[in-house]
Amino acid sequence: MRRLPLNISFTKHTLANGLDVLLHEDHGCPIVAVNLWYHVGSKNERPGHTGFAHLFEHLMFEGSQHYDRGYFQPLQGAGATLNGSTNADRTNYWEVVPSGALELALWMESDRMGYLLPALTDAKFSNQRDVVLNERRQNYENRPYGLAIIALLEALFPPDHPYHWTTIGAIADLQAARLDDMQAFFRRYYRPANASIALAGDINPEDALGLARHYFEDFDPGERAEPVRAAAALSRDERIQFEDRVELPRLYLAWLTPAMFAEGDADLDLATDLLANGKTSRLYRRLVFDARIATDVSASQNSREIAGYTQITATAAPGHALGELEHAILEEIVRLTQSGPTDEEIERGRVQAESQFMLRLQTVGGFGGKSDQLNAYNVFLGDPAYFDRDLARYQAVTGASLRAAAARYLDPARRVTLSVVPQGRTALAAPGSEPVVVS
Repeated sequence: MRRLPLNISFTKHTLANGLDVLLHEDHGCPIVAVNLWYHVGSKNERPGHTGFAHLFEHLMFEGSQHYDRGYFQPLQGAGATLNGSTNADRTNYWEVVPSGALELALWMESDRMGYLLPALTDAKFSNQRDVVLNERRQNYENRPYGLAIIALLEALFPPDHPYHWTTIGAIADLQAARLDDMQAFFRRYYRPANASIALAGDINPEDALGLARHYFEDFDPGERAEPVRAAAALSRDERIQFEDRVELPRLYLAWLTPAMFAEGDADLDLATDLLANGKTSRLYRRLVFDARIATDVSASQNSREIAGYTQITATAAPGHALGELEHAILEEIVRLTQSGPTDEEIERGRVQAESQFMLRLQTVGGFGGKSDQLNAYNVFLGDPAYFDRDLARYQAVTGASLRAAAARYLDPARRVTLSVVPQGRTALAAPGSEPVVVS
């Protein structure tokens, strides 16, 4: 397959206090994306003190010393869209503004970087903690199958591993958190030396850099966060189950896999696609279309900064138990590891990877736009110019390399097998599953 050339023009500057500034000029539309990443996520927390990074995502929209009100109104009033998110490895905030509102966005971002704590009161802290606890109830405790990811992570990673807990944190930890704990966490991680800002769109690079210097360079740098190091290993098939308020049983299979950008990561991305994503995938055809023992099936390679995990999920059709699904899924994995993918499957996977890659770059801002991707490469690799090499990872996948990665990492003897079954119907769980308590 002929590869498309890919070259996103940018310049990188590091301010005196360590803040990286990435500039991408694109005058196709009179808008500018402001995208700020802090290299902090739930993996920077510790047992007993979880949920802090996500809670700060909320608190940083509640006002700072020189604008002590909600952050949405003035920016939306200027025609902007804005949002933020937290995951295990990073926190980001972004605005897409009309060109004339760039300075407003930079002033507000700089104020919450440099002057959040003077405006962080007990009342704000308590209010947003309640918001997060309610979010946890809605997205995990009261959502069908919502507790499954908590059970999976706890089984995949040991208790002291930073991926053992979800980004939203544990209920007890959030309830026990105190304002001084949060202030110390902010001082440690939300500093210029631990951040990267990308400005993309209708800018004059020299002027945009001048604005970044004006609004950010006087801040105390803080320290760049030290890399988090941890190890995890599975030595057996960890078979667990719990009952939930659901109508149909669901099976989750998970394996420990390489970190993002590591060898084997791209191979497993394509392997999970051909196994269970889309109606032409192997598992969809077998479980849903042909045998009709499942209502749905999906798979993903969940790449994180220090480790990854592959997950396959399937919901049993009425009248079928999860053991049937498990048997069929493992047969298809064995078939893949023994005979490998077809040339057509490899080609389709490459085309899909390239299409998804290009789709993320159709805009300068938001989640997955060019500004977001520049920051991702800069924060995780120290190299914002990684676009072409990232795509090349997928073009380099061969049938042999994919088969080898699947055989190495999707080992049936070293995995987590989770069954989520309707209340009172534990007989539908995969055989040999032990009950666990998840909260």
